[in-house]
Amino acid sequence: MRFLREARYSLHVAFHPFDGFWDLKYENKGRLRMALIILLGVTITMILKRQYAGYVVNFNHPLELNSIDELKYIVLPFLLWCVANWSLTTLMDGEGKFKEIVIATGYAMLPLILIYLPNMLLSNVITLREASFYYLLESAAGLWFLWLLFIGTMTIHQYTVTKTIMTMLLTVVVMGVIIFLGLLFFSLIQQIVSFVYTIYQELSLRA
Repeated sequence: MRFLREARYSLHVAFHPFDGFWDLKYENKGRLRMALIILLGVTITMILKRQYAGYVVNFNHPLELNSIDELKYIVLPFLLWCVANWSLTTLMDGEGKFKEIVIATGYAMLPLILIYLPNMLLSNVITLREASFYYLLESAAGLWFLWLLFIGTMTIHQYTVTKTIMTMLLTVVVMGVIIFLGLLFFSLIQQIVSFVYTIYQELSLRA
């Protein structure tokens, strides 16, 4: 019963974002586990979409598909967004806690499940001429997600519209910086390991 109430509330947030995110922030109605369940649901939905979308709109080669890739395309950007947004808003007088950012971002992703799943089924019965309806629904899902993410960010941080837009754009920039620093760090570690291994080989040969 508790899970059903949480699921109904996530739908309430999707269709009534102003009330929903306000209650999430000040009535503590949002749940971290539901946000993570939605994230898992989006990941599974994307895997199914890549595998079983109709051939009219699906250009993926079945033998080249790797379900683990969805972790890079869904889970990693989700985590990067949350970390970057929390880091940035901490410096910009944002009132949202890291947990609230994770919950709000997770709840904002629900439209991707609500539209992508039926759209995947639709893609198996449409013709090439009707493919525009498929892409229209895809775009609607993306815009709905961005709208909820915008309302959620604005509500949990108590920002104005302008500051919210600026914060979201800067968050994307910070995500890029984090990725760059991460790649730089792993490249440095790889070089250090390679250098140590080379020295070890030289000492082994001399011995």
